[in-house]
Amino acid sequence: MNFIERFFSKYSQEQMIRWFKRICLAEAVSWFFLFTAMIWIRTDKESILPTIYIIVIGNLHGLFFSMYLLFLSSMRKIYQWDDEDTVFTIIAAFFPFATIWIDKKLARFDRE
Repeated sequence: MNFIERFFSKYSQEQMIRWFKRICLAEAVSWFFLFTAMIWIRTDKESILPTIYIIVIGNLHGLFFSMYLLFLSSMRKIYQWDDEDTVFTIIAAFFPFATIWIDKKLARFDRE
């Protein structure tokens, strides 16, 4: 993980926080579109468009999911999360819309 920290060390803390907030939101929005893709592919099984849609949305969601996980090591240092908070943020990546909660509740400096 040292190479990730060295890569992100050239950016300011404020910029890292802005990027993390955007990634949290983008990951949650991509969950929503992934759900719409799953519904569309179940209702229209013969068409090729739902398959293309789910491939594109799935790849975008995978990108945002990976970016979220890459940013966690830097965010742990910035927000001074303990091990419990870090494990919780990793687990939250696997639940729909939980990254919004991480952004609003856990990724703050003034929390107790």
